[in-house]
Amino acid sequence: MAPRGLSLEEKRIKLLEIFHESKDFYQLKELEKLGPKLKGIVSQTVKEVLQSLVDDGLVQGDKIGASNFFWSFPSQRGTIVQNRLDNVKETRTSYEGQLAELKTAIEHERTLRPLSDSRAAALEQLTSMKKQFAVLQEEIDAYGACDPVKVEEKRRAVTLAHEAAVRWTDNYSILLSHFTRQTGMDVQDIRRYLEIGDDYEDIF
Repeated sequence: MAPRGLSLEEKRIKLLEIFHESKDFYQLKELEKLGPKLKGIVSQTVKEVLQSLVDDGLVQGDKIGASNFFWSFPSQRGTIVQNRLDNVKETRTSYEGQLAELKTAIEHERTLRPLSDSRAAALEQLTSMKKQFAVLQEEIDAYGACDPVKVEEKRRAVTLAHEAAVRWTDNYSILLSHFTRQTGMDVQDIRRYLEIGDDYEDIF
């Protein structure tokens, strides 16, 4: 059976070992030669592994002249971990302080609003009234067509429609009278020509 290849994390550990064991600086091309020779890391993967270590702050890099150099010391990882731990502790202390302030504020509000019998009764009454209001609101929504505001809107719409119809019938009567005077034609002949039935009535 062929030997199993190294995982990414195993490659990261072994590449770090090259830095920590030698305590020296390296260029990428040097690491690509040392990786396979010392730690069994495939040369083509060294660049990717190195970049992941740089991204995590475990390896430092800098450009000197035309070349890029990389380094990492054994104490560096411990420093990074300690810094992260300090940040977590600081955040926890901040949250604990905020929690303590909130608890103090809650207790203060409770002292200002003692739960007396009268206050308990008022809160119970408020809850009951909210429920009653919700029920009444549902009934109003169910009979929305009878809502006074909606009824008034419909009444106004009917009034406007009636006024518009009156204007049209008035205009028709005026035009019909003027046309008969000008032409001498009989009113009934004009009605038949315009297909206006005998049941037509003016709106007042």
